[in-house]
Amino acid sequence: MQPARRVAYEVIAAVRESDAYANLLLPTRIQRAALNTADAGLATELTYGTLRMQGLYDRVIALAAGRAVTAIDPAILDVLRLGTHQLLATRVATHAAVNESVSLAKQVGSRSATGFTNGVLRTISRSSAEEWLERVLADAGNDDDRLAAEHSHPSWVVRAFRQSLRNEGRENELVELLVADNVPAKVNMVALPGLTSKDDTDKLGEPDAFSPTGFVLAGGDPYHLMSAAGGRVRVQDEGSQLAALSLSRARAVKPGERWLDLCAGPGGKAALLAAEARSHGAELVANELVPARATLVRNALAAIPEKIPVWELDGTRIAEKHPEEFDRILLDAPCTGLGALRRRPEARWRKQPKDVAELAGLQSGLIDAALGALKPGGILAYVTCSPHTAETRSIVATALKKWAGKVSALDTAAVVQSLSSSELDLAGDPSSVQLWPHRHGTDAMFITLLERHTE
Repeated sequence: MQPARRVAYEVIAAVRESDAYANLLLPTRIQRAALNTADAGLATELTYGTLRMQGLYDRVIALAAGRAVTAIDPAILDVLRLGTHQLLATRVATHAAVNESVSLAKQVGSRSATGFTNGVLRTISRSSAEEWLERVLADAGNDDDRLAAEHSHPSWVVRAFRQSLRNEGRENELVELLVADNVPAKVNMVALPGLTSKDDTDKLGEPDAFSPTGFVLAGGDPYHLMSAAGGRVRVQDEGSQLAALSLSRARAVKPGERWLDLCAGPGGKAALLAAEARSHGAELVANELVPARATLVRNALAAIPEKIPVWELDGTRIAEKHPEEFDRILLDAPCTGLGALRRRPEARWRKQPKDVAELAGLQSGLIDAALGALKPGGILAYVTCSPHTAETRSIVATALKKWAGKVSALDTAAVVQSLSSSELDLAGDPSSVQLWPHRHGTDAMFITLLERHTE
């Protein structure tokens, strides 16, 4: 079996079996297999393409097999998904896609499964991608179900996106958003301010459209670049940079300010905030409850010359231990991650509507605790990498109601726009900013700045 296909299958199987993150596991498997540049590119395309379009491929496989995908052995279903992607979305020759898939089925399934794999993939190969899409859409239900099938998103996610866009009066952009979710994101980097110069980054790529600290990598291995730069240049989405900078640059920094990154893992925003704090005479504390993620935070902060404390406290109880202590707090709350489906395509299949309700309880507890840990006159940035209204505007509205008379929302849109020399095209209530991949080329980050009143 071609090693690129083997690597792709192993990552896809690990995502299913152990909830592995493809963006973390794939580079390791590519390195372990010592793939050359061409094979590494193929493994990447096969992995992400298969995970991204899994919803559509499952519908095609069900039609071709004459049975529900839940009735197919999971390991063989992964083989079929990988083979279907090659047949319908790549220029891989039909015989190569089928034969390699059959060889793989022999290794992971039974003799009967091998024949089944051969039969299903040969059936799929007899029709074009357009013909299969027509058949799939003919079986779909309402408009949201048809969009879900065509663009390979769960129906509930389509409905959630529609609602969030409707809040901005931009429901007509739904298809653009779904299409953008299926386009691989460019490699975006951040150059930590005060630790890098413009000369360091000008030769590496083009400056970001909106973030003053970011650029799009022109080429090469970003992880090698991160290592060579000692972490002072690192991979980070432009939307994540804007979220961190909206807090650090919301107003002039007074020397001696104390800042907190409450849910800091894996550490990208903490590193940017630490560099910002260092440049203005402030100090940052990072907090991350999960020990493994706290280790990632410490690794990310290693690029900062001064040692940054990393706590491992329960964020929902931070106000009990540190009441009214911090001038600025970043709460990048745990969320569904539906705003980063370009980078983590498997996330769309992992989450369910019930997860939103469970996370909303945690998010409400965290924002309440963060406001309690904020000094009077201090600023809190509430951030999620999700546009779902139950994780964004609803959480902020509940907090403002609970803290009525003590907390108010700032003009977040004005702050975020002030970071950039380019027009951001922001819509809706200016107290919050919702970024979008189809409109801004960023992950769908949500940002609200809240100020605690001075007594």
